[in-house]
Amino acid sequence: MNRVGDKLVIATHNSGKLREIRALVARFGIECVGAAELDLPEPEETGTSFVANAELKARAAADLTGLPALSDDSGLSVDALNGEPGIHSARWAEDEAGDRDFGRAMEKVEAALLAAGPEAGRDAHFTCALSLAWPDGTVESFEGKVFGHLVWPSRGDHGFGYDPVFVPHGHEQTFGEMAPEAKHAMSHRAKAFELLVDYLKR
Repeated sequence: MNRVGDKLVIATHNSGKLREIRALVARFGIECVGAAELDLPEPEETGTSFVANAELKARAAADLTGLPALSDDSGLSVDALNGEPGIHSARWAEDEAGDRDFGRAMEKVEAALLAAGPEAGRDAHFTCALSLAWPDGTVESFEGKVFGHLVWPSRGDHGFGYDPVFVPHGHEQTFGEMAPEAKHAMSHRAKAFELLVDYLKR
């Protein structure tokens, strides 16, 4: 990752995302600093896709710091809910004050599935878009997905977000039950990150 340099801004205020991205970057010996540590504002996510939102966050952080910035936009898409919550995954967790509670968000998803009826099915997938922006305005984006199904009630206390209700295809444990290393080996974020690494190697 020689184009990145020795220091990389992780353009997220989400501690769970920051932890996972730091774990993925650790093998390259690059110092990562989170947006919250630098008191960077959270830009409004006005994009209509995961990639668009990731790019605007990465560009904003690179512009403000003069450093390369890596941003993640990710979420859960449920087939029976026409892809919702999708890019609004974090908003489903917000209350009127803007505080986020993903336990509440998972309950909302379950309620929506029950309202859709017993034939609706529980197929779902996670998407992660990673955008790497440089201070000169260059930006590259990479998208990874992992497919599976939803369970209820939630299981496990690892990971973050909707992890406790998502079981990836070929497995019996939810992301919330898996050890972090097991999740990192197959997650949507890991897949997007490997695409980014391949690009930088070229």
